[in-house]
Order: sequence, then C-alpha cells, then structure tokens
Amino acid sequence: MALDGAFLHCIRDELLALIGTRIDKIYQPSRDELVLSFRGRGGAVKVLFSASADAARVHITQAIPENPAQPPMFCMLLRKHLSGGKLEDIEQDGLERILRFRIRANNEMGDSVLLTLVCEMMGRFSNVILVNETGRIIDSLRRVDEEISRVRLVLPGMEYLPPPREHRICMTECNDEEICQQLANGMQTPLSKAVIRMFEGVSPIVAREWEFYVGKGEAVSLPLTAEQTSRFLFIVRQTQEMLRDADKRRFTSVRTKEGILKDFSYMHIAQYGAFMISSAYPSASETLDAFFAQRDRDTRMRQRANDLFRFLANASERIAKRVANQKQELIACESMETNRRRGDLISANLYRIQRGDHVARVEDFYDEACPLLEIPLDVRLTPAQNAQYYYKKYRKACTARKKLTALIADGEQEQMYIDSVFDALTRAECESDLAQLRLELTEQGYLRENRKAGKPPKPMQPMHFRSSDGLDIFVGRNNKQNDQLTLKFAEKTDIWLHTQLVHGAHVILVTNGQSPPDRSVEEAAMLSAYFSKGRDSAQVKVDYCAARYVKKPSGARPGMVIYTNYRTAFVTPNAELAEKLRVKD
Repeated sequence: MALDGAFLHCIRDELLALIGTRIDKIYQPSRDELVLSFRGRGGAVKVLFSASADAARVHITQAIPENPAQPPMFCMLLRKHLSGGKLEDIEQDGLERILRFRIRANNEMGDSVLLTLVCEMMGRFSNVILVNETGRIIDSLRRVDEEISRVRLVLPGMEYLPPPREHRICMTECNDEEICQQLANGMQTPLSKAVIRMFEGVSPIVAREWEFYVGKGEAVSLPLTAEQTSRFLFIVRQTQEMLRDADKRRFTSVRTKEGILKDFSYMHIAQYGAFMISSAYPSASETLDAFFAQRDRDTRMRQRANDLFRFLANASERIAKRVANQKQELIACESMETNRRRGDLISANLYRIQRGDHVARVEDFYDEACPLLEIPLDVRLTPAQNAQYYYKKYRKACTARKKLTALIADGEQEQMYIDSVFDALTRAECESDLAQLRLELTEQGYLRENRKAGKPPKPMQPMHFRSSDGLDIFVGRNNKQNDQLTLKFAEKTDIWLHTQLVHGAHVILVTNGQSPPDRSVEEAAMLSAYFSKGRDSAQVKVDYCAARYVKKPSGARPGMVIYTNYRTAFVTPNAELAEKLRVKD
C-alpha cells in the first residue's frame, strides 16, 4: 500500500491549513467515500475520506462527486453532529496510518462539544469513525461486529480503542544508533523487507527505493557492509529531511509505458529506470487526486470495454481460422494441372483404351523422356467420359482458385480492419471513444443496432497537439475519424503520417502551405508511433507524405488508405513528450 504513514504525514501538513475553518457541507457519494467541505476566508475546500480496501486515503480533492438522491444514514448522522463544526486540530500518532480530526461543534442542547472524526487507513480494515467527547463511538462508516472480527469491535456506544500498534521505530524520531541496532538484529533478509518490519510508516516502494540506493541498483540483504550501512543511514536521513521540510519533497507517480498506474511517493523514484514513466506533482493531495481519479477511470474503462475486447478477440480468431482453411483448400487446388494433363493424355489415346479398363497406360508426352504413366479410370464410364471427368475437375479447381484467392484477400483485409479497431480500443480514453467504436462496428454489420440506445453519441474532436515550433498536429481517435481527418480535414499541402505495417492513428501536421521544420515533422512522427500498436517499441518506422498523395480505394473499410511519394522516419515513442505537446482544450 503506497499510502504509508509518511505520505499521510505529508497530507496532514497540507490539511493543517484548514484549522479554523468550519464544515459547510457533507456528502457520501458512495458506500466507502465521504466528502466534507470546509469553508474559511479563502472559500470552500473539499476533503475526500475513503475507506475503500484498495484506495483508502484522505486528501484535498478538486473532483465534484455525483451524490445519490437520498443521502445514506451515516451521511445524515455526520450532518447532524458536524455541520457548522469548527476544525481545531488534526492529529497523527507517530507515522501510524490514522488521522484524528478534532472538531468543535454544538450538540442538540446547544452545548459546545469536542468530537473526533477518526480516519483509519489500513487496507480492508479501513474505516471512518465518529467519536464523542467521552471517547465512545457515535457511529462508523463500517460497523464491525463479532461476525467480522473478534479482536476489535466498532459499534455505536462502545469505547473507541485504536488498532493494535506494532512495535517499530518511527522514522522521524529515530537516530543512527537505533537504526544500526535494528539492522544488527536481522540476518539473511532482503533489505527492503527488513526495512518494512523495522520502520513505522514506510511503504514497499520507499523500502525498495532505499535498497536500490544502498545497492547501487543491485539487490541487498542483511547483514550490510560498512559502506552499505553508511549509504543506508544517509538515505534514511535524507528521507527524514523530506518529512521535516516540505520544500524537499518530490511528489511522484509512476506508470507503465502502456499508461497503467503503479505507485506514488513523496520522493523521486529511480528503481524502475526506463521501464516506468514518472510524473511530478506540486502537492500530496494533487498526487492522490490525479492518481486515483485516473486509476478509477482506467478501471471503469476496462470494465465497460471488456465486452468489446472479447467480441473483437473472438472475431479475429474466427476470421483467422476461416482464412487458414481457405488457404488449405487453395493448396489442394494446385493439383488442377495434373487433372488437365490426364484429360489430354486420355483424349490422345482413346483408340488404345477400352471401356471397363481400370487403368490407362499411356506415354506422358508432357515429359521429354515420355515415361509410361498409369491413369486411374472409372470402369462405369467410357474413355471419352473419363477424359471429360478430369477436365471437369480441372475447371472446378480453376473456379475455386479464383474464388478462394478473392476470399482470402477479403479475409486478410477484414482481419486487418478488426485489428485496427482492437488497436483503437486499447487507446480509448473515455466513454465517448467506446461509443464511437460501438457505432462503427454497428455500421459495419458486426454489432446489432441497439434501438433503445437513443441518439447516436456525439463524436469527439481529434486529439490536438502543438509542436515545439507552434504547428498544430491532429491525431485520429478511431477509423472513422482517421478517414475524416485525412480525406476531409487535411489540406493537400499538410503532412500525413502513419506507422509502417503497424496499426495506428492517422496523424496530420498542419503546415499552412509552408515547408514545416524538421523538428515538427519528428514530433508528429513520434505521436504517430506513440498512438499505434508499436507504442512499446524502441524504434518505429513512420511513413509520411503530403496529404494529396493519400487516397482511399473504392469500397475500402474505414481507416484503410493507400499512399505514394512517401518518406520513412525512424522514431522512438515518448509518453512524456506526447503529454507535453498535448493541447488542453
């Protein structure tokens, strides 16, 4: 769990600015989430409280949650007790993953009382608990009875007891002597695992980062050498400085080259090298807000696109099997010349063959040596009818070869089209992208039209980028948009780009009738490679030419074009540069 006690310490430092503000509004957008709006002289600030098992957190949020029409019971209880309450303090015991919000409010009798909103962030045991001035539980987001846990009950009216605390040293309070003593107690243990057991508030990603630094990129196990111990003490002191001085923190999230979010931290992450892409944020709250918002969008997109992925995978497999069978039939048609020769040899030797013969023994005049050849005959047919039988098989094979060749070509084109839709689906960024792909597949006859769907989705604009030289670059989101972008939007002098022999988006570099700088062409080529199936490759071939040389064959499927007079560039996809060039419309 990346939200360790140290990161929560950074969150607390940011939330301390809210002390003195009053609770203005309380929402519960989902079963595991609460949003409290604190209003002060600077306006309202929304704080998100989440007790989700895989996303427990507290932070300032800019998102506007969609609230249910009827507020849940716990939300109504919080409104009753906390509305108008004044935030007096936010406490954290060491680097435990627990924050206590001390709120001064008025009870039903009008008396001033000090209530505590306890936020416990402990994976599947996460909870938000409201405690009264005597330390008893008023209620909680999740009630824990004996059926759920026999160790610690969380029920209204019971005394609030904090979760059992493990005996570990606090990173912000320990000294070098304590650390060395702890290191001496561990033997033959990977350093990262030992760190998690030793220190309070250290997440696995921070522990691995420490080990990466100590071992200079190599795995390290206890006991440490003198040099390794020195490096370990240095990185711990450096981390302590980060927690004491907010200016030294470097809030970072890391994601794979495919865009899948993996981790976040309050320090720069170097352990992944070039295998991960890192992004920097100005504050801890903005890090969490962006990380979990993107992760929730990705999860929701994968769930909603799952049926399309299955359909396209099945369609691709079905087409591949059909084409393979047709190729096998085409191979069988190669024997047609043998049937024609047999018919010719029988016709030339009719006078030597009698009706009822099982085999015709004739000289093969197609061979210079004229060897004796035996041709099987049907005893029920005359010699002339046997010759016509072989001629008929020859003509049938000729017709089959022509049709099979055309069917195989159509099947391969259909396979390419399905693969291009699959590639566009992997790059879909929002619900509208999915809706456009469904509409395209419906128009092509692959999906049935949903008459209950209402109006067709409004098409989104192409992705907009701007080169370092100030030239506009547009990238198609799907096959239909690729056609529109290339054939209708682009001027004849604009530069059209597409990956060579790899499915991807059509890219248009707007030149305004001028010769574009090489840097802009390179950046447009990079975007073409990044928004393609070759995104993870080190080198991608990208063809580019003037848009006037791009044509669409008659009857071709969406996104399919042919082009001439092109040149080829070799580029490396770059996610950071792509994000930097994107125009935030």
